[in-house]
Amino acid sequence: MSGGMPAGGQVSVGGANHGEHAGGEYGNGSVATVKRPSRYYSLFRSATGSDGPESSDREMSIAQLQDRVDQLVRGFRVRGHLEAKLDPLGRPRPANRDLHPDTYGLLPSDMERSFSTRTIFGDNTRTLGEIVQRLRNTYCRSIGAQFMHIDDHDIRNWLQNRMEGTENRLHLDRQTQLRVLTRLTDAVVFEEFVRRKFVGAKTFSLEGAESLIPLLDMAFEKAGEHGVREAVLGMAHRGRLNVLANIMGKRHENIFWSFDDPNPDANRGAGDVLYHLGYSTDWITSQNQNIHISLCFNPSHLEFVNPVAMGRCRSKQDRIEDLDHKQIMTVLIHGDAAFAGEGIVQETLNMSQLAGYQVGGTLHVILNNQVGFTTTEQEGRSTTYASDVAKMLQIPIFHVNGEDPEAVAQVVQLAMDFRHQFQRDVVIDMYCYRRLGHNESDEPRFTQPLMYQVIDSRPTVRDSYLEYLLQMNEVTREEADQIAEARKNKLQADFDRASSQPYQPDTQSMGGYWETYYGGELREEERHLDTGVPLGKLSYAVSKLADVPADFNLNSKLARTLQLRAEMAGDKRPIDWATAELAAFATLALEGHPIRLSGQDCGRGTFSQRHAILHDTVTEKRYCSLKRLSDDQAVVDIINSPLSEAGVLGFDYGYSLDTPEGLTVWEAQFGDFSNAAQVIIDQFITSAEDKWRRLSNLVMMLPHGFEGAGPEHCSARMERYLMLSAENNIQVVYPTTAAQHFHVLRRQVKRNWRKPLVILTPKGLLRDPDVGSPLLELTKGCFQDVLPDPFIKPGQSVRRVLLATGKIAVELIKERNKRELSDIAVVRLEQLYPLPLADLQQTFASYGPNFQLFWVQEEPWNMGAWQFLRTRLGDRVFGQYELNLVSRPESASPSTGSKNAHKLEQHDIIEAALG
Repeated sequence: MSGGMPAGGQVSVGGANHGEHAGGEYGNGSVATVKRPSRYYSLFRSATGSDGPESSDREMSIAQLQDRVDQLVRGFRVRGHLEAKLDPLGRPRPANRDLHPDTYGLLPSDMERSFSTRTIFGDNTRTLGEIVQRLRNTYCRSIGAQFMHIDDHDIRNWLQNRMEGTENRLHLDRQTQLRVLTRLTDAVVFEEFVRRKFVGAKTFSLEGAESLIPLLDMAFEKAGEHGVREAVLGMAHRGRLNVLANIMGKRHENIFWSFDDPNPDANRGAGDVLYHLGYSTDWITSQNQNIHISLCFNPSHLEFVNPVAMGRCRSKQDRIEDLDHKQIMTVLIHGDAAFAGEGIVQETLNMSQLAGYQVGGTLHVILNNQVGFTTTEQEGRSTTYASDVAKMLQIPIFHVNGEDPEAVAQVVQLAMDFRHQFQRDVVIDMYCYRRLGHNESDEPRFTQPLMYQVIDSRPTVRDSYLEYLLQMNEVTREEADQIAEARKNKLQADFDRASSQPYQPDTQSMGGYWETYYGGELREEERHLDTGVPLGKLSYAVSKLADVPADFNLNSKLARTLQLRAEMAGDKRPIDWATAELAAFATLALEGHPIRLSGQDCGRGTFSQRHAILHDTVTEKRYCSLKRLSDDQAVVDIINSPLSEAGVLGFDYGYSLDTPEGLTVWEAQFGDFSNAAQVIIDQFITSAEDKWRRLSNLVMMLPHGFEGAGPEHCSARMERYLMLSAENNIQVVYPTTAAQHFHVLRRQVKRNWRKPLVILTPKGLLRDPDVGSPLLELTKGCFQDVLPDPFIKPGQSVRRVLLATGKIAVELIKERNKRELSDIAVVRLEQLYPLPLADLQQTFASYGPNFQLFWVQEEPWNMGAWQFLRTRLGDRVFGQYELNLVSRPESASPSTGSKNAHKLEQHDIIEAALG
């Protein structure tokens, strides 16, 4: 191993035996070999006529030999990891032909010959034997490195010099070795104590991977040296309690109380299991540097916390104007099966170097159990390593034997220095195992009997490392026993205290910059909060949206767009949807609220409506007027996202968690595509307040509306959001005017009530004059949850009330007016959740007592808002009005793919509604 600990047998440097396994699946860790001829060796014999390895007068130039040595050196750099002793269970790996001198025609007699080592750090010449030994020490012991796929020559050289210069070995002083031993003891003693005290409880133990604790310890120590002041940590459930106790410093008493679950009444229908909970703490390094660490809450959906953690990190960086992304970092801990199997991993990696999402490099740590729940590596992936998806990036991947703590230490130092130097992600693939099953009640011997024969006979990594230190005379048995005894005594004392004292929750949410915001029920004083903007300020903001620099070469087709904006600023024409939206962004930014809009093609807009970013037709230089409003405005970021839903929405949700004062918006290209992010919606956005008491003001803008474009371009699936609506957890709106859209965006920030907001936005109606609004409607008032019919006079009785939302409501009003049907009122339900019952009741009352009430929707009856409303309102609304339905018939697919069939269906809906 890196520090001298034995880690399996060695491949003979000069021998010709390579290839197949020897022995069973679980052997002694040796690289097994089988004889084979060397192609280069045969070619050499043919070319020179030499027939003996001892021939010293071969007719071969030094240059040819040097070239072969250089090929061998490259072979180690490219393939050395394939013979590294990574598996703590000692299973053999096949030898690799590229790592043996005779493959290149180099003979045993060449081992004493000196060659140039200009490409190897250190001396200019070495013997072939010294070269091979150095390369084996560097790449084939307890560390395997994959870095030769990196295109940048300087980065490869930096890595080569760092690894080959030290032979990938970190020499730890006695104090550091004691610290590593102490952290391993912390991990082992905690697991043993919890398993003994809470028999049968699920903890998703860290046993078999205890080196994670010293790994994180050393990572944060190094982060402190690099000037990192805050870190965001994301991980799944395996080892989470150990990390909470030994890294995050959560009180043992609170962990023990969580097992006992002493307050069930307070958690009826709420809360989460203890191994999903987050925490934050201040980590003090050995050099007295303070790093604030936030461990993210997470669901059981492995890896989906990754973009959330990155979004939180980026938000924190933006808050302190850490433009170099050096003061705050992200650490993500993965499982091997999940890293290889979950597509969200690729989505997250893809964002790592994108300007709108980069965080200065994430430290990825894979806890490589070498098995999934029960699924073997051969069943679970098509790649050599669990980490191979990370080779899509220009970053190194370090595989390390988790039972060699000093090799782990070397890898952590190297990985952290790489991240700091190049601001890129870096991956540590730490090979370990699960001492128990997937959880404590699981029996892994049903499916992995041979693996667990080996595991059952293995000591803990703490005991193995202690034996090594004892052999090296670096520590005494008494010192080690004292460390362990102190840990046991501390745990027992805390357990006794938890058993004898009443439960004391340690909830940490709603502090810091969240202190002035609230969740739960909406306060009455904010229900109709005025979100208007004074006319002068509003006109200024809209006029700035029409400006471009004098030397900017504007696309000729956009000249008309900017002219119209200028006319809107002067109240010479109604303000359209896109301009009202930009005006909301602009006025909020002028008031000090940062704006982040992210989504596919959102700079221009899917429907070529927004044009928030203009492109010079000659230079392609970009211009964003929202960034040029005033010298003291807040930051505005309009970000075209990668073609990803789950990853980007997760990132933006995470961003919103640390920017309560700002407006964070994710826009789907079409609302239909948001279902590709359903895990983020279900497990985070709609349930986080209930599970974890985490608030968010994220806005999701989802284009919606049936226009004959087919079943994948019509429906944002509003029924799903309404089904998820409960306990005032989210807001769902479907505005029908530009002013309404303006006010609801501003309301999201101006209220202190923080809830995610789902806006169903128009497509074809974006430029409809009937959706436009007079500028004055943006200067006063607020978003109205219900819009009464503007063409029906107050107190006028009607025979029929059509309750509808969004596009179909606009179409109904148009057709009703065209037919001059003055006895039909169209009421627009602008907010679907929370359902505005009082406003609805007041509006209905104004139309007299004897009308028919119809809910009208474009969606099939099994979709849309019908099922939600029928459940919430009942068959007789307010005990007075029978609720009827006009909709498309039930359907497994949202809509037809035929435009003409769509027109027929839409006509039928209008006809049935107007009667």
